[in-house]
Amino acid sequence: MVDGKKLDREEKVVYMLNKPKNVISSASDDRGRKTVVDLIDCPYRLYPLGRLDYDSSGLILLSNDGELMQKLIHPRFEVDKTYEVTVTPTITENEIRKLQEGIEIDDYISAPAQVKLIKNNTGNNTSMLDITIHEGKNREIRKMFEALDHEVIRLHRISEANLELGDLKSGAYRRLKPFEVVSLKRYLDRNDR
Repeated sequence: MVDGKKLDREEKVVYMLNKPKNVISSASDDRGRKTVVDLIDCPYRLYPLGRLDYDSSGLILLSNDGELMQKLIHPRFEVDKTYEVTVTPTITENEIRKLQEGIEIDDYISAPAQVKLIKNNTGNNTSMLDITIHEGKNREIRKMFEALDHEVIRLHRISEANLELGDLKSGAYRRLKPFEVVSLKRYLDRNDR
């Protein structure tokens, strides 16, 4: 109540979007490019909870819940993010081991990643992998592979925290169900260190 008037609190909402490539992970863009917020029809002001590079695709969460946003992006919560990555040339077991141990990029050593080789395609000299990280520094996965002389051809986030993208089509979104929001908050509370 303020001056005898009841204030309505904005309902807290969380959306999952399958971000297409060439869309900005921002609420607005001063260069007029399409943003993730532009793709969602919602009466509330939404903000992306984290980011995906312009040339990456996949799961990104958007919400008007500032507390949830802080927990998802703060390093101490160590939120796992899993990506399907296609690189060229084909990757070796030794290089996978280096990614799993942490690799020097820029002026730091990346945290150890969980890496699973899906397949090597010798015909077109590519490898497809699943890689899970929790740091999420700027272009981190691309830089990790660049340090091993591999080019990332495709980078697609398939899960974050305990949420999976599933079969949500590119550019499509859905509002998280109440039990999913509760489960996500429990995941973050469990990782609060």
